[in-house]
Amino acid sequence: MSDKKPRYSTYESPAGGWGAAAATAKVLIEQSVVTKGSRALLEMNQPGGFKCPSCAFPDPTHRKKLEFCENGVKALAHEATRRRLTREFFADHSVTELAAESDYWLEMQGRLTEPMRYDAATDHYVPVSWDEAFAMIGQHLRALGDPNQAEFYTSGRTSNEAAFLFSVFVREFGTNNFPDCSNMCHEPTSRGLPPSIGIGKGTVIMEDFDATEAIFIFGQNTGTNSPRMMSNLVEARKRGVPVIVVNPMPERALIEFTDPQDIRQMALLRHTNIASEFVHIKIGGDLALLKGMMRALIEADDAEGGVLDHAFIAEHTDGIDALRADIMAQDWPEIVAASGLSEAQIRDCARIYADSKATMIAYGMGLTQHQKSAQLLQQVANLLLLKGNFGKPGAGIAPIRGHSNVQGDRTVGIDEKPTAAYLDRLAEVFGFQPPREHGHHVVETLRAMEEGSARVFIGMGGNFIRAVPDTPRAEAAMRKLDLTVGIATKLNRGHLVHGRDALILPVVARSEVVRTTKGEQFVTTEDAMSNVTASRGPLEPASEHLLPEVEIVCRMAMASLPDSVVPWADYIGDYDQIRDRIADVYPAIYADFSKRIQAPDGFHLDVPPRQRIWRTPNGKANFLILPGLSMNDDLADPEMLRLATIRSHDQFNTTIYSYNDRYRGIHGDRMVLFMNAEDMEARGIPNGAKVTAETISDDGRLRQVGGLTALKYPLPRGATAGYFPELNPLLALDHYDRISGTPAAKSIPIRVRAD
Repeated sequence: MSDKKPRYSTYESPAGGWGAAAATAKVLIEQSVVTKGSRALLEMNQPGGFKCPSCAFPDPTHRKKLEFCENGVKALAHEATRRRLTREFFADHSVTELAAESDYWLEMQGRLTEPMRYDAATDHYVPVSWDEAFAMIGQHLRALGDPNQAEFYTSGRTSNEAAFLFSVFVREFGTNNFPDCSNMCHEPTSRGLPPSIGIGKGTVIMEDFDATEAIFIFGQNTGTNSPRMMSNLVEARKRGVPVIVVNPMPERALIEFTDPQDIRQMALLRHTNIASEFVHIKIGGDLALLKGMMRALIEADDAEGGVLDHAFIAEHTDGIDALRADIMAQDWPEIVAASGLSEAQIRDCARIYADSKATMIAYGMGLTQHQKSAQLLQQVANLLLLKGNFGKPGAGIAPIRGHSNVQGDRTVGIDEKPTAAYLDRLAEVFGFQPPREHGHHVVETLRAMEEGSARVFIGMGGNFIRAVPDTPRAEAAMRKLDLTVGIATKLNRGHLVHGRDALILPVVARSEVVRTTKGEQFVTTEDAMSNVTASRGPLEPASEHLLPEVEIVCRMAMASLPDSVVPWADYIGDYDQIRDRIADVYPAIYADFSKRIQAPDGFHLDVPPRQRIWRTPNGKANFLILPGLSMNDDLADPEMLRLATIRSHDQFNTTIYSYNDRYRGIHGDRMVLFMNAEDMEARGIPNGAKVTAETISDDGRLRQVGGLTALKYPLPRGATAGYFPELNPLLALDHYDRISGTPAAKSIPIRVRAD
């Protein structure tokens, strides 16, 4: 909690607008980068410039002069900050002392400046040379009895070039242990959609926003998590396109929004009404809504004809009869009870969908973080397939991914379950035999640490320990390791919860220049709509002792694999050589990579469903069944509430920019629990009272978080919400989707009692 007394209020103004403009100016001043940051912003998301280090939303076809949002400015300002963490800082602060500080305090200390090694004798991090650091990594990895005793984590900020080399290094080392940040967010997309439409990616591109006739947004807080998408929604609403928002929480930006770059709107204090229909669904009710809409469509088609696209279904799909039987087995009273919605509103949503000739369905972690999320996304695809909403302008499925290159990392090899075809290609290109056994995702990695079968953890960016579930259990497991390595720009909790040996390796940031013996280099990223673009940082590195992430990967490989057949030293200087090898391994999508990336806007990777090509075993798009109406395990506890962990507006993933959450009226606090007023009354909890939340589970472990301020909020009965990562201790390690491995953070069963 901040030093100021917390304030809780109701935010009634439009999102964006002058509030966003003020927040942008404030963060540039706070980090002392007004001039430097303002210059860099002119190059953010522009041809020849650098990609925003925040979200993965694509650049528009016709860019504005200023192509950034409030949260992008925060990400850049915190990356370009003038604050520095020197060896003197670490000499003054023991790890025990640092661990007592908040995540926000750690973030505000500034940029790392040189490699550091943990000294157990003094409980301090001390300087270490790069050569010594790489030698330590190599020594630990070579000493392992089995390559599978090492875990290799990747953050979505990692570039395509570094992620590709990381995947090659780890596989030559001998394991497929690739726990990844995508395991905790959009892994259900990667695992659930391929059996349905043949690819684990979205099929929408930016131009589709101009052609669509209806947009459905499920479980995604656009104004906070992908603010640049708001411009597309504003333009769609101006054209009269209905935008249907499905969410347990009414998020302000999806109700009213003022575009901070619209001078007329700003001057006249006007706004755009975004949601034409707000669907106030209960937590876990999305499956029932989808099945209710499909039932209404089938009923209307039976009665009137012409509602479903029978020609598309006959030519391109398989399984319609089984889908129909499953849908019609759900009675309307059951659908209403499971969704928390009226039958009339569900039918209204179905009517809007039926009247549209081109519909997009976008979704976020409100759909991907349940116990049956991979199968739930197959139901989203089912709904789209019923009206042929693939392979035509304005239509398709749009997972709105978070981190800026999380999709690209997966494309170039960060995958614990690689295909045989990919491994064959890797062997042919590089001349070694990669391991065939599937590796660990995040939950399996934590179990391996806990059991003692994992000995080394290397993290390419990210804040692993704050992102994962079951916080105390995860921290205890992490401390069992022989070595932890954090490759990072800033100090975070993961550097303070470490193994017996530990290294912090500071890296050149996305917004900074990469120089090698071959001259300036650029890296590439893939956005959420499969566009690959170049990124060239304009700022000088925060310290002369930083190394680019590519060099760090190569030198780890050289230290760990003395007999490697891969020419690692060549890749350190020349990133075109890396892109050539990516093209060799992925010729179907990355052919002529080095040449095509020279185009100002990069290029688009092939997404076969856009051409109505289905890379499934039967060559069809498949209607897949999820029986029943429940997205999560059914529990009989009468006191149960469902908790969704959420991000504040001043937060990106685990990075906390402040203790405020402007659009929800929270100032100076993060230890809050949003609750339905009737649920509070039934438990005798006054507004503003202190409460404890306790997880309902049958594994014998007590999981609880106390000292939470209970606040009335317009949530459905049975729903609560609170901030991630503070409430991660309530998320049991075993509470996850069995297909994807993604923790079910949007549906944690809890009890709440007054303190």
